Amino acid sequence: MKPGLSVISPGLHTTVQDLGRLGYQALGVPVSGALDTPSLRLANALVGNPVNTAALEILFTGPRFEVTAPAVRVAVAGAGASLVLARAGQPVPAWLSVRLVCGEVFEVRLGREAVCAYLAVEGGLDVPQVLGSASTYVRAGLGGLYGRALRAGDAVPLVIERAPERRERRLPSPPPAGARQPIRIVFGPQHDGFAEPALRALVTAEFRISANADRMGMRLEGPRLQHRAGWDIVSDAIATGAIQVPGSGQPILLLADHQTTGGYPKIATVISADLPIVARRRPGDAICFAAVTVEEAEALAREAEHRLAAALASLESVPAAGGDIDLASLYDRNLISGVVAADH
Repeated sequence: MKPGLSVISPGLHTTVQDLGRLGYQALGVPVSGALDTPSLRLANALVGNPVNTAALEILFTGPRFEVTAPAVRVAVAGAGASLVLARAGQPVPAWLSVRLVCGEVFEVRLGREAVCAYLAVEGGLDVPQVLGSASTYVRAGLGGLYGRALRAGDAVPLVIERAPERRERRLPSPPPAGARQPIRIVFGPQHDGFAEPALRALVTAEFRISANADRMGMRLEGPRLQHRAGWDIVSDAIATGAIQVPGSGQPILLLADHQTTGGYPKIATVISADLPIVARRRPGDAICFAAVTVEEAEALAREAEHRLAAALASLESVPAAGGDIDLASLYDRNLISGVVAADH
């Protein structure tokens, strides 16, 4: 196995993800990919990678690693996340790249309110592409590192084993987490299968994310959404962000690893601009919905892309942290040549 990052502890659920596996839903293969795509793209940009480079997605609790490559450059992106170096607990904030050398131990720490973060490594992770993507789909054992979440003792191989010395990059104005904003939806495709009180409740009531939440979807707890004439429909295609309602009347918000087809009516669909905000919510959090039109959703998607482009353009160079000893560079230089043979 190539040197890279040795997993000391894996965190709750740490997987390899990129922007997803496109073009295979007709064959029953989900898109998967990052839950919070803007954060993934920014993490990659901080270390100089193309935005679709595979990185580590970290959910709820962070992993701990030892660097086994000569030198690596990493960056953490995500609201409330940080990187902590074992050498006296020195923190490195999110949205800033840092170069680490062989033997360094570090962990990604998520704050009390943090849910989802990304660890990008310069050059990317040396894992195979499966159907055009390195994303992990755990339910099928597809992609990533052995098709599963990281485990203690794993070795994560890297494309670049010695990151070059250069100035680091930071994002001066990180994006807001959006923890309290309503999640915007477009009604449909089967909203006509619900009674009017159900449609009204969806956009006026408060729901809670239940403990039954993962990368496939979130079960929500709140008022029962009454169907007009039954909840069993002919299975049809599912889009990421769809809110399906089974016979219990309790909605399920479907995320990146969702099934490709389903037979429950879908009352509404979360707009693409707000899917990253959903990814930053945790079980027990409140969630409220607000309806928009398709035209408004398209405009909001364009605005989100413009904000991300502005954030990417705003990355600035900063000096490497002062006072650190780069052992990889030190050992590259023959500092004692001529001394061992001296007569005095």
